[in-house]
Amino acid sequence: MLKLLVIIPALNESGAIARTVRDVRAVELEGFSLDILVVDDGSSDDTAVSAGAAGALVVRLPFNLGIGAAVQTGYRYAAAYGYDAAVQVDGDGQHDALYLKDLLCPIAEGRADMAIGSRFLAGKEGFRSSAARRFGIRFFAFLIRLLTGLTIRDTTSGFRACGRRLIKVFASYYPHDYPEPEAIVVARRLGCAVAEVPVVMRSRASGTSSIAFLKPVYYMLKVSGAILLHTLKDRKVYEP
Repeated sequence: MLKLLVIIPALNESGAIARTVRDVRAVELEGFSLDILVVDDGSSDDTAVSAGAAGALVVRLPFNLGIGAAVQTGYRYAAAYGYDAAVQVDGDGQHDALYLKDLLCPIAEGRADMAIGSRFLAGKEGFRSSAARRFGIRFFAFLIRLLTGLTIRDTTSGFRACGRRLIKVFASYYPHDYPEPEAIVVARRLGCAVAEVPVVMRSRASGTSSIAFLKPVYYMLKVSGAILLHTLKDRKVYEP
């Protein structure tokens, strides 16, 4: 039986977090023992209370540290308590827990160290975000392929699973502001196998995106620069 931790970073998601936790708890995963950890990133609403009432373990950060720190907190918990796999699930209800089994298959079978849930693979429909966001996703896909040779269609998907090796790495080092594309490059730099799995995503149940109005411009510039820097760093920087 493999130990699985589902990490749910959440900021002011009281309107969706209980449903998200219940959806994950309802999934039957043969061969896994499942725990759910909600990392409350300094919410000003009842996110932590709602998550605990729905059956999740809850860690409350003292103030808002950002998505990267919240996710890394989850990985630190997973590393400290010896989990074999960890899955990131957004707290806003966009990620359908029914795809957890598909996402975990490449990890459990030893085919990948990271598996990313992709909304852009053939045969899957559902929420695909705004045109501006899709442009950014395609741009990062091009940049990552150019610099690493790895083809990933849904580079900003936060619905992803990692095995023991990357749990240990991400517990020690994890990108901060907008970490999803950077984490892919870190995994690739370490020689880890990264796979994509087709999933269907939903529109968010509540709350607002952290990338709005003019933020996409800053997002693309910041992440592009960070990705370029990762290709220059000694890989020993990432090893715990």
